[in-house]
Amino acid sequence: MSKIENTRVTPEGQPKKVGLRWGIILLLLLGAVVNYLDRSNLSIANTTIAAEFGLSSTQMGLLLSAFLWPYALANLPAGWLVDRFGPKKMFSWASGLWSVATIVSAFVNSYSLLYAMRMLLGVSESPFFTSGLKVTERWFAKSERGLPTSIINTGSQIANAIAPPLLTVLMLTMTWRGMFIFVGAIGLIIMLIWLKVYRDPTFAEKQAINQNDMTADAVPATESDAAQPETKAKWSSLFKNSSTWFMIIGNFGIMFTIWVYLTWLPSYLEKEQGFTLKETGWIASIPFVAGIIGVLLGGFISDYFIRKGVAPVTSRKIPIVGGAILAASSVAPIPYIDSTVVSIVLLSIGYFASQLPSGVIWTLAADIAPREQVASLGAIQNFGGFLGAALAPIATGYILDTTGSFNNVFLLGASLLVMGAISYGIFLKKPITRAS
Repeated sequence: MSKIENTRVTPEGQPKKVGLRWGIILLLLLGAVVNYLDRSNLSIANTTIAAEFGLSSTQMGLLLSAFLWPYALANLPAGWLVDRFGPKKMFSWASGLWSVATIVSAFVNSYSLLYAMRMLLGVSESPFFTSGLKVTERWFAKSERGLPTSIINTGSQIANAIAPPLLTVLMLTMTWRGMFIFVGAIGLIIMLIWLKVYRDPTFAEKQAINQNDMTADAVPATESDAAQPETKAKWSSLFKNSSTWFMIIGNFGIMFTIWVYLTWLPSYLEKEQGFTLKETGWIASIPFVAGIIGVLLGGFISDYFIRKGVAPVTSRKIPIVGGAILAASSVAPIPYIDSTVVSIVLLSIGYFASQLPSGVIWTLAADIAPREQVASLGAIQNFGGFLGAALAPIATGYILDTTGSFNNVFLLGASLLVMGAISYGIFLKKPITRAS
């Protein structure tokens, strides 16, 4: 074995991995942080860019949403591409392309070119989380897969928490263009490290991974599994199964509320709670810190129940459904609360609870789908989620324009969270069988 494999062989002849797979997870975590910093940089620089380019609020709003729709749509082919070409190639291409798009954005001098770069950013970032899902499916047994998937997903929450102070400092010290170049350069460095470090598990390692699986439905690895690409089933066959549609609907309901937080929380704190801009920057980070804990706890809970002998699908549904219901119960009362402190507490609990499903939802796709369609199903589910994400700022803006209040925003979010809980909890029942 080569040194990069970072394995040793036990007396029984089975290879024992010593840190390689967790090193890969750490690298994906760093990739997720950079991924979300690239998404956030425009939000931090929006007033500066609007003044420099002479943009109206409507134009800036369209520019801020330019990432979301391409990202949602590109998730559909991205999952198939990850299943077809594997996570090493797809993550390399994705991280390289999104980093180049960010760097090029620093040199544009027109609204149309900047808009095009934001669209390219959305398309190029779409294979990232599906690549991470494929990595955990290949390197971890079902009984231990929830935690590493959740660790990768904490990257988005870490980025959301650190983006305002970090990117603001970068922008003040090197202008918004320098900030874009700096973040893009970090992405290119991660791409180079990924090309050097990542590899798929060997056949012997895959056997050892399957032996760690305590579930009855684990599929033993064969030599052909290690040698052949996973392209047996048609991508379109997933849409013939009702489980796929309930995953789309469920993730739509959960992600809608998450992106209300991501796009409108500062405005709510300023307009409804009366905080200054400086105060809002720090207070808005509280729910996102709670979200980091929520993502990790969701993965831990699902793996715990699997180790206790609960079926994998049921084990994943516990934090998904429980988190969605707790989040709905937290945000629904906010319109009727007069206390600022209580409102902040409820907002933090709501975001914490809405993040309990985040990593587990991806792991669920690995448990539900045939192994050759894991990334495809994960991407399709993420497509549904980002339809909700893309509609969240639009629906919130419309409600504010028509009512002048966030009250109905919270009630709508709570209703969609309950819809998500019902879709996952009641209607999603069994794994998807292989297409013939």
